[in-house]
Amino acid sequence: MEPDERLGDREDLSGFLRRLRQDYEASGEQWENRTLGSFLEALEAWVTDAPGWYANHGQELPPEGDWAFMARALSAARFYE
Repeated sequence: MEPDERLGDREDLSGFLRRLRQDYEASGEQWENRTLGSFLEALEAWVTDAPGWYANHGQELPPEGDWAFMARALSAARFYE
């Protein structure tokens, strides 16, 4: 499941996260990273390697974005219901 390149605001991100969760619920057995630990490890690795991924796909890493917002959201998900 690839994100829509037009994700432009918080609502778009929320919708993407909903579809990602639904995909996990429907076909999580097909995910390579099925545990939280392996998912977070892969997320960390991808964020670290993101400049290379973008370069390999002929794109530039977007300079904009609120990385602190994403970090807060991921951290809050530990306890938020």
